Amino acid sequence: MKIYDISQEVFGCAVYPGDPHPEREIKLKISEGAMCNLSAFSMCAHNGTHVDAPLHFIDGTESVDRVDLDKFIGYAYVAEHEGPVRAEDAERILETAAACDPRAAERILVKGKATVTAEAARVFAGRRIKLFGNESQTVGPEDAPMEVHLIMLGAKVVLLEGIRLAHVPEGVYLLHAAPLNLGGAEGAPCRATLIGTDL
Repeated sequence: MKIYDISQEVFGCAVYPGDPHPEREIKLKISEGAMCNLSAFSMCAHNGTHVDAPLHFIDGTESVDRVDLDKFIGYAYVAEHEGPVRAEDAERILETAAACDPRAAERILVKGKATVTAEAARVFAGRRIKLFGNESQTVGPEDAPMEVHLIMLGAKVVLLEGIRLAHVPEGVYLLHAAPLNLGGAEGAPCRATLIGTDL
């Protein structure tokens, strides 16, 4: 059974421009006479590998602790793409995923330097997929992410951002990307993994 860790290490992770960087503070050290080692840390909910709940861009909608875990855990399809993801690309990815395993078409992960366009977002939203993930720290253009987020989060498609898929071949996997249970938060970090289905 092959397990892929598709998460970033938190303290050295990529950070969306303008967001605070994660910081770690050593509170206790055994080497200094303490009975244990103890760390405290602070970070943005959207640092590194993380999920966006609808509340991230739409007031009055689901916070991360209110989203069904079914969205974050289940079969997923990894598709490789470079550049803008347009409507025809989204259709092709979904058709390929469904041909491999209809369950995998519910969660789409895009490998590569890809940017989701509004037209592609409408395709994914129209198909009511459960989750969309990519390697960038945001879905949509980095300098103008709002439209794509509104389309997808408005359709209750949760977003998994900042994943790392360089060593993951295209295909069907079992995804586990449950976020931290942060009550009332619009997003949360997660430790995302993929398990190969060729058992």
